[in-house]
Amino acid sequence: MSRFFKTPFTLSTVAAISLVAFIIGVLISRLFVSTALQASAANAPASSKHIDVIVKATDSQFWQAMLAGSQAAGKDWGLQVGLFGATSEADVSDQARLIENSISRNVDAIVLAPSSSYALNGAISRARSKNVKVITVDTRATVPSDGFVGTDNVKAGAQAADKLGELLQQKGVNSGDILIESSVAGVQSLTDRDKGFQNQLKARFPDLKVTAHRYNNNDTATALSQTNDVVSVNSRLVGIFADNNVSANGVAQSLQENKAKDRIVAVGFDSDPQEIAAIKDGTLKAIVVQNPYYFGYHGVVTAAMSAQGRYAPPSLDPGAVLVDSSNMNTPEVQKLLKPPATKGKS
Repeated sequence: MSRFFKTPFTLSTVAAISLVAFIIGVLISRLFVSTALQASAANAPASSKHIDVIVKATDSQFWQAMLAGSQAAGKDWGLQVGLFGATSEADVSDQARLIENSISRNVDAIVLAPSSSYALNGAISRARSKNVKVITVDTRATVPSDGFVGTDNVKAGAQAADKLGELLQQKGVNSGDILIESSVAGVQSLTDRDKGFQNQLKARFPDLKVTAHRYNNNDTATALSQTNDVVSVNSRLVGIFADNNVSANGVAQSLQENKAKDRIVAVGFDSDPQEIAAIKDGTLKAIVVQNPYYFGYHGVVTAAMSAQGRYAPPSLDPGAVLVDSSNMNTPEVQKLLKPPATKGKS
């Protein structure tokens, strides 16, 4: 018999061994549970903090979804969350006013989707000088902030170029002119989006040339008029990239009015009911969809962590999803196309 089994296993011996094993197990369990709880607590947002969320416009489903995500985060974490937005994405001065109002209310943090990458720099810097944390969302500012939540728009723009080029190749079209219908000049997210689109188009489809780039000031009627002008004078136009939902809605309306949806391939960005309807009827062939609900939820959580002095991630990117008629009815995509929404105050 092995020397390890020479001690007789009486009931008292077994009980003693079991007791020791139990105590060791409890100590190990407490050690790891304590460590996990401490790690969780160290990174959890603070309750009872006051955070204002300021979006680009309160009348857009995209920004209403972001506000809904912000509201949900406030409820989940016991935070006081104010929901605000300008009346128009082009109204930078209105956003500046809202930031100043938040500073005067002594909020702990602001989650801001800036309508300009540089025009709000003064207001952002003033807020931070008053120890108000500022988390930018969707669009980066050109002054320092305390964190960023948003899509890698260069990559997302490249996704749109890949889809548009591939769809044209499937039609046997390998060369021709492309229109970029853009929303507002000077907004970094849009600049990156358009840059990613153009660079990828040049790399993969060099005979597809961007020959027109229009800015509609985030107005559907202007996007419609600009697209009509290009469609009517350029017989070589084979594709259009619309870099936000308002632009895409104007493009879709133009293609319908000109009966050009079969001749011209259009790819949009973001989503709203009009874009979804245009995907269904084939006017838009695809849209690149972001996750604004994620922006709002994680913007608030990041702001709360930063306000508490906890380690907050400097940048978060949920990615973007390419949606067309083949996947738009899947459960995963439906959650992106029909997010919860709520309105903020102006």
